[in-house]
Amino acid sequence: MNLLTVGISHHSAPVRVLERVAIGGDDVAKLLGELLQREHICEAFIISTCNRVEVYAVAETFHGGLDDVTSVLARHAGAEVGELADHLYVYYAGAAVEHLFSVSAGLDSMVVGEAQILGQLRQAYGAADENGTVGKTLHELAQQALRVGKRVHAETGIDAEGASVVSEALADAEVALDGLTGRSALVVGAGSMGGLASAQLKRAGIGEVVIANRTAANGERLASSLRADGVAARTADLTDLSSAIAAADLVVACTGAIGAVVTEDVVAAALTVRDDRPLLCCDLGLPRDIAPEVAGLPGVTVVDLESLQQRLSDKQGGNESERAAQIVAEELRGYLAAQRSAEVTPTVTALRKRAAEVVDGELLRLDSRLPELDGDVRDELARTVRRVVDKLLHTPTVRVKQLASVPGGAGYADALRELFELDPQTTAVLGTPQADESLPGGVTVAQARLRGRAEQDGEDR
Repeated sequence: MNLLTVGISHHSAPVRVLERVAIGGDDVAKLLGELLQREHICEAFIISTCNRVEVYAVAETFHGGLDDVTSVLARHAGAEVGELADHLYVYYAGAAVEHLFSVSAGLDSMVVGEAQILGQLRQAYGAADENGTVGKTLHELAQQALRVGKRVHAETGIDAEGASVVSEALADAEVALDGLTGRSALVVGAGSMGGLASAQLKRAGIGEVVIANRTAANGERLASSLRADGVAARTADLTDLSSAIAAADLVVACTGAIGAVVTEDVVAAALTVRDDRPLLCCDLGLPRDIAPEVAGLPGVTVVDLESLQQRLSDKQGGNESERAAQIVAEELRGYLAAQRSAEVTPTVTALRKRAAEVVDGELLRLDSRLPELDGDVRDELARTVRRVVDKLLHTPTVRVKQLASVPGGAGYADALRELFELDPQTTAVLGTPQADESLPGGVTVAQARLRGRAEQDGEDR
């Protein structure tokens, strides 16, 4: 069994495709359950953010696991696997571990270095743990990925400016509105993104924040926290968005709802009473919270994930990103070495058990041949024999663990099993990611499927 990652992100797909695959909070448990019902999947968790959906799974076989995961994602998106194949990427074994470490470090984010991903990874693991879809492999992997992310943010300046998708969107808004100080903002959605947007607006000197949320209590909770920080804040009803938009200079939408919340009709009605004041809308939802037609209304500017993706696509992280990448590489080497070393432990245990059984058998034979042997002498002989066996086994068992920690080291454990005729069933260990799989990381699903067909046909590609 091994680790498989299948994902889609701003790197591999346009927003219109990401929208189809986006997984709302209410659907995560359902999809996790569906994954675990598949034939080849043993563990799974799902990371779903505004710019990525990734499934991390422990699979019995690569191609079987790939088929299971892609079919679940395609069904959820209401698409054929072939429609998504060129946008879905695949990582396997050590490459999957490396990818997750890069994600947790913020190196794979739309805004390089953003720290939100750590909370999103923690939330993804928590949801899977709550639904019983993670075991030993994904538990250890997720905890290590969180530690890697924390180390990167602690030891580098990759997130020195606290940049995020929210801050970048509001930076565009600040330019478009010639500053946010004293302005009025409407935040549609009071979840984590809404809270982050409100905090960013407070730092930008916003004059008033109006919160509109499906659950009124959550909206009031966010408004209360803003008032406690000295920001004029109140709530509005989602059924009266037009009035709230009419009074606002800026609309930030981040609900996570399926389908547009801010429609063309609602905004058009608001524009009739705005005295030609410009309106800036930031759509941070995936799928979109603001209907695409809104961007065509007079006096309205829309900043969304697609426009951010285009602006940030060539933005580099500089030296701090290079240092972060070095930390990821270092942590990856250590993690995979530990996994490889752990793989040989059952073999070493089985070897020592076999040796102990041989010693016990020979001592019983000694008792039958020399029944009159003094008990103290017998005990001393037993200790001597065990010491000899322990000393003979010490160096090879220590060395086999050391040798197994390097790429390709699994062969040493195989040699021990062959030489001492150890039962492979008693020495098997499941779910430990390997570093030296033949399949390269980061291929698309289409490429992986093509490779699978070639292997089945016996072709050498």
